[in-house]
Amino acid sequence: MIRVPAEPVGPFSDAWRRCVGTGRAELALRRDFQDSLRIVQREIGFDLIRGHGLFSDGMGVVRPYDQAGLRGVQHNFTYLDQVIDAYLEAGIRPFLELGFMPEELASGTQTVFWWKGNITPPRSHQDWADLVRATLTHLVDRHGLDEVRTWPIEVWNEPNLDIFWQDADEKAYHHLYEVTAHAVKEVDASLQVGGPAISPGADEWLPRFTEFTDRHDVPLDFVSRHAYTSGPAQRVPFSSYQTLAPASGLLDQFATPRRQLQGTRYAGLPVHITEFNSSYCPDNLIHDTAFNAAYLAPVLAHGGELADSFSYWTFSDMFEEAGVPTALFHGGFGLLTHRQIRKPTFHLYAFLSRTGPDLLALGDHHLVTRHPDGRVTALAWAPVDPTGETPGPDRHEVHLSIPLAGTEAFVRRSTVDETHGNAYTAWRAMGSPRSPKQGQLDMLHEASQPSRTHDRLPLADGRADLRLTLARNEITLVELSPVVDESFAWWDETRLLGRDPR
Repeated sequence: MIRVPAEPVGPFSDAWRRCVGTGRAELALRRDFQDSLRIVQREIGFDLIRGHGLFSDGMGVVRPYDQAGLRGVQHNFTYLDQVIDAYLEAGIRPFLELGFMPEELASGTQTVFWWKGNITPPRSHQDWADLVRATLTHLVDRHGLDEVRTWPIEVWNEPNLDIFWQDADEKAYHHLYEVTAHAVKEVDASLQVGGPAISPGADEWLPRFTEFTDRHDVPLDFVSRHAYTSGPAQRVPFSSYQTLAPASGLLDQFATPRRQLQGTRYAGLPVHITEFNSSYCPDNLIHDTAFNAAYLAPVLAHGGELADSFSYWTFSDMFEEAGVPTALFHGGFGLLTHRQIRKPTFHLYAFLSRTGPDLLALGDHHLVTRHPDGRVTALAWAPVDPTGETPGPDRHEVHLSIPLAGTEAFVRRSTVDETHGNAYTAWRAMGSPRSPKQGQLDMLHEASQPSRTHDRLPLADGRADLRLTLARNEITLVELSPVVDESFAWWDETRLLGRDPR
């Protein structure tokens, strides 16, 4: 039995909800995207949202013109305004990633993704700086400086990979960052700018990047990187399979930037993990499973000790890097499928949203918090085997002694596992329909709801004896609150059928 302390050991970090990822910016113009974002914000409530393609041609920010032989560009913010408005109306702010290169400014034709984001440097860095200044000036004029100051601004995405930055040219990225950071600060010195948004396996980039910014006195307000634990992709049509390292590998990656910045002038900078997940492939079915939720539970519980934010990639399957998905469940990154069906990992975040600010206990498989009104929450998760060599344990016991005021506790338990709160399992059972009919969608929405039980538990010496048995790949949230019995003295459940026991 684990005896949970009566007094908090500190605050429970909310870094897990600081940011969430999304597909390319223009997807925010679609109904499915906006419907999904409203659900995520209502049931979880993220602070910031980050995605690619803010300057890609689909957003139409750079519009060339030729009038009487005079060629130029018009900076056009029609779609940008609609995207930002959709975010703000949903109660979330943008984490601005500046990229990719508008074709009119690009030095080459190399692109990435089905939607062809241009990944080449600008022909003219002056034209690129003009675009950055014009965009941020417009946003400040429209939303106010105090608001835009809260929007971090990240320069590019994974420039260490040649699929995202031509030839993975580090020197060229340093130059792009320098030009961009100065352009940002010309709009207002208090705007937050950072990078280098590197992928896993490129740790050597960060020290060289900060050495460059230090040596050339280039503004740097935060550093960013990404974190995944999957191995090389084994491709099949419309899907990928990958090995996984233990989830602790994600925490190691979260911790790396602060370790690298120790002893430098940047030691106190915020660290943002602007993408993380188990797999980096947008078509790996692991994302749709209860395994993924149990695998990531310790990462969300412990990650706030290591980074200022870590952004789940992504909130919705409205995501088309590999093309339009071919099935409802297809291994997309999202917490929600198309049509807003909740995945098990969605519920992991929803459970965390019901935890309190005071941390009472945090272990390998449990998190206990308290709310200001005295309510206590206990989140527990089953251990998993990331190698796939075993299915993981059938049962996992968690025994907690939890402090609580009063003589009895109202106990609500919400559970997600292989059969509860798991629409993927139901979808597989119904034959994996690629385009489910309305009745099937209704059943999948029903299957996606966690199982919930309610009980009343006696307290002894101000403590609840909580014994939990978790099934394979289960995550469970137990909420305990003191019972204040307001029953009328004459209520008698033994008389519900009208029989007088006298």
